[in-house]
Amino acid sequence: MRIGIIGAGLMGKTLAQKLSKKGHQIVIANSRGPHTIDVADRTGIKAVKLQDAVVNVDAVILCIPFGKIPELPKDLFSQLETVIPVIDITNYFPSRHGVIEELENGKVHSVWVEEQIGRPVVKTFSTIIAHSFVTGGLPKGTPERIALTVSGDGKNGVETAMQLVEDTGFDAFDAGSIVESWRQQPGNPAYCTDLTLEELKPALAKADAEKALVTKKLVI
Repeated sequence: MRIGIIGAGLMGKTLAQKLSKKGHQIVIANSRGPHTIDVADRTGIKAVKLQDAVVNVDAVILCIPFGKIPELPKDLFSQLETVIPVIDITNYFPSRHGVIEELENGKVHSVWVEEQIGRPVVKTFSTIIAHSFVTGGLPKGTPERIALTVSGDGKNGVETAMQLVEDTGFDAFDAGSIVESWRQQPGNPAYCTDLTLEELKPALAKADAEKALVTKKLVI
């Protein structure tokens, strides 16, 4: 697949490297320009301008800080075909991004992201800390392989996201619709606890909606 990655921080660069090693063609962009992206020019990774990260791609992965999402150009995704999934890996922390009252009042984080960018998203790569993602990734079938949730409302988008999770060396678990993705938000058992596929399902079942609203108290 040809994959556009928006954001060239640690997670964005690691995704580019892991996915390119699996044969995917990667275009990656940030707000500062292609010349600032140090993973470019490697096999299968090309740095591009922001608008070019959504051109002729099979999927887009949104890796910028949560608080920067409203700053994206309002028409950025307007030319993207509806069948092309936008994958949201972001997490909301008011200590870093500022308080967003809608989220403090219970709106699901990725529902808010959808409203900001004007199209549906698939939520994944959001339940693992950067260190585990960078250093982890094991062959399928390995007992201690970490599992990641995938939430979304479109079959094609969910299947694409699950394939990309598998390609990075983690087990993909279909966690249901985007409105149910609060179960994997910070504060709940599935968030950044490096669970296996067998452990992940019961952790999601134990999720507490009230715990998904304690982000003001969480420190990152």
